[in-house]
Amino acid sequence: MVSLITSQQISEVLARYDSDAITVGTLGSHSALDICKGAKDEGFRTVTVCKKGREETYDRYYRVRKSFGRVCGVVDETILLNKFNEILTPAIQRRLASMNTIFVPHRSFTVYVPYDGIEGSFHIPIFGARSLLRAEERDAERNQHYLLEKAGIRTPRMFKNYTDIDRLVVVKVAEAKRTYERAFFYASTPKQFEERSTELIRSGLITQNALDKARIEEFVVGAQYNFNYFYSPLLGELELLGTDARRQTNLDGLLRLPADEQLKILGSIEVRNIEVGHFAATLRESLLEKVFQIGERFVDTTKAEYQPGIIGPFALQGAVVPGPPEEDIVIFDVSLRVPGSPGTKATHYSECLWGNPVSTGRRIAMEIRAAVEDNRLEEIVS
Repeated sequence: MVSLITSQQISEVLARYDSDAITVGTLGSHSALDICKGAKDEGFRTVTVCKKGREETYDRYYRVRKSFGRVCGVVDETILLNKFNEILTPAIQRRLASMNTIFVPHRSFTVYVPYDGIEGSFHIPIFGARSLLRAEERDAERNQHYLLEKAGIRTPRMFKNYTDIDRLVVVKVAEAKRTYERAFFYASTPKQFEERSTELIRSGLITQNALDKARIEEFVVGAQYNFNYFYSPLLGELELLGTDARRQTNLDGLLRLPADEQLKILGSIEVRNIEVGHFAATLRESLLEKVFQIGERFVDTTKAEYQPGIIGPFALQGAVVPGPPEEDIVIFDVSLRVPGSPGTKATHYSECLWGNPVSTGRRIAMEIRAAVEDNRLEEIVS
């Protein structure tokens, strides 16, 4: 059993930090540019921990430098590793600690660094609740779906056995090679499930073992949204930073074709739902109260199940459905860390609160800055 890092151990690390020289760090992937830009806007130094062969975005193109007499770029320093999980080695952790690093996790961090290592071996203060990161995984005991159910948030109907399928469902199953990515396929009957899953196994995209663990849920016909929140322990308030939707390949390309062309091509290619980006999407104002209500319930549930509960950014991902009797929100996924959509600040929700658009990265840095100034860093890290 993993020996978990305690709050006392993190407090001891913070006690050795120079609070006037905090560095905001993250893994060089996913949302690193957003995190670093927000940190620079609040006056912090930044460091990205990169894998060799994937470092040029951070170590070259967006490295801090002077151009035309002005400072540009957002990454002050990079640390190059052969593999991302080498961040757990004592030497790298000492280097991060020497820079007084507050580390901001995102999805790539939990994909490439094992949870046991994050929870038991990574002694750098993490912005947010590290105990909640594992809950995003669908095979965790008190996972995101457990939290949604506890919070009383509407979710799609789930089918435990494919033989019970009586409507259009989406089957979410881990890919064979990239186990952190999910292959999606659709079925309306048990026979379709058998046929399509057999095709995917034969092609090598999924395995039978992964299929046995797949989530089969009712396909929600509605306008899809990601609701990107921020919970501030310092203020005791929930904020809506912005709303957006996903860009997915090759699904987005298929949807641009006329229906008759879609039918022709579907026999020769597999539909893929691989997320490659996001775009801002505003929401009708009369629905905002529901968005805040489900967000508040989710925060309260995480406090009850995972002390101290959610800290900082998270997202509830779902769809707005037409009713009856009125429009409602159905949630089918949760991001328990930086959601990965810097474009959410293009919606005006953060601007209505703060007076100017605030990205997730900037809002994280604002919380760190306030915690430093008020000597409350221990309240926002774990």
